[in-house]
Amino acid sequence: MTTNQHWMQRDLDSLWHPCTQMKDHEWLPVIPIRHGKGLWLEDFEGQRYLDAVSSWWVNIFGHANETINARLKAQLDSLEHVILSGFTHAPVIELSERLGRIAPAGLGHCFYADNGSSATEVAMKMSFHYWQNKGQPDKQTFVSLQNGYHGETLGALSVSHVGLYRDTYKPLLLEVEAIPSPDCYGLPEDQWEAHSRAMFEHMEAKLARDHDNIAAVIIEPLVQCAGGMRMYHPIYLRLLREACDRYNVHVIFDEIAVGFGRTGTLFACEQADVSPDYLCLSKALTGGYLPLSVVMTTDDIYKAFYDDYATMKAFLHSHSYTGNPLACAAALATLDIFERDDVIERNKALSAHMRLRSRELLDHPHVGDVRQHGMIVAIEMVRDKETLEPFPFEERRGLKVYQHALSRGALLRPLGNVIYWMPPYIIEKHDIDFLAEVTREGLEIATA
Repeated sequence: MTTNQHWMQRDLDSLWHPCTQMKDHEWLPVIPIRHGKGLWLEDFEGQRYLDAVSSWWVNIFGHANETINARLKAQLDSLEHVILSGFTHAPVIELSERLGRIAPAGLGHCFYADNGSSATEVAMKMSFHYWQNKGQPDKQTFVSLQNGYHGETLGALSVSHVGLYRDTYKPLLLEVEAIPSPDCYGLPEDQWEAHSRAMFEHMEAKLARDHDNIAAVIIEPLVQCAGGMRMYHPIYLRLLREACDRYNVHVIFDEIAVGFGRTGTLFACEQADVSPDYLCLSKALTGGYLPLSVVMTTDDIYKAFYDDYATMKAFLHSHSYTGNPLACAAALATLDIFERDDVIERNKALSAHMRLRSRELLDHPHVGDVRQHGMIVAIEMVRDKETLEPFPFEERRGLKVYQHALSRGALLRPLGNVIYWMPPYIIEKHDIDFLAEVTREGLEIATA
């Protein structure tokens, strides 16, 4: 038994992996990783893999980043954790102040949790509770988009509409209407704005009809990531903000996956020059080091909960590891790197090269669409290029790309028929060239 096989067997004897049919691992090896540095992951036998998906979209500055390592080591010697109810600490205060300075205007207070799904839950409960505190108890429902995804706890799953994750649990979920998505799949980019405007009519009609009962609308700005990296134009965000202001409905922007530079700006909603009532952040917040999430909200919402104890208006929501000092230290180091290295500007050249190389794949007979927002590229495999008829999911074409990429030393983990690049921001142009080469090879194998 090789070293890798030794760890594989121990894994299969004791673990249940997320988002996995474990029976697959009877023939599809789980990859044990011994070491990570920069873009690269290395297994126990020295095989390296370029982490083209940022280890589930979190690791934006590479593995074992020296700046984040140093900040964590220093924090470890002073304070590892403390209850955040009645106590506080320097890293969480400093992080809240810095987020307040860089976030869209008006978001003056931070409420912490420890994962993206929990952030969604916090925002939903906070919006519901706000309207109760303001004497509008009928505002109890939520609205979201078809193909949207906001997490897998029951509240978050209620506002998600990707059947793969949701359908089994439907009897447990809240009733939430899904509005048709502004998804611009298959359209040339010069038609994205007009299409997104037209699709907003569905949301406008819903708000006009039911606003007295709606607490909030929740959406993923610009990219529906888990829904196959489907994308749309920023105008939709502006129209939503304007309509929700007219109808007295909250806006929740779920930037858990798209925040911190992923779409080309620090926050995706900057591209529409709008601010939400609640901004949910996680994933890249700590540079991929430790679990942490935050819901940023307005002073007006904060004040609606600020009253004498006996009024019972306080927001009684908590997590044991809320605002963990180590996670906050990692987040502070991540923000340091953004400032020091002018990351957003550097990413412009990288995203331009990603665009150049990915667009070359449009000539493939089974590529129906190549789309991009900033540092996210999606290549959609189709059975028929003219009609965009998809390959049946049972054929698992994306899995064939995944297997080929591993054999070439790259971690690509397609979403069904969608191959995507979502690499750390330390990637170089020659690494992008390598990914383009591996992707084309994978396409040939998967669609043969």
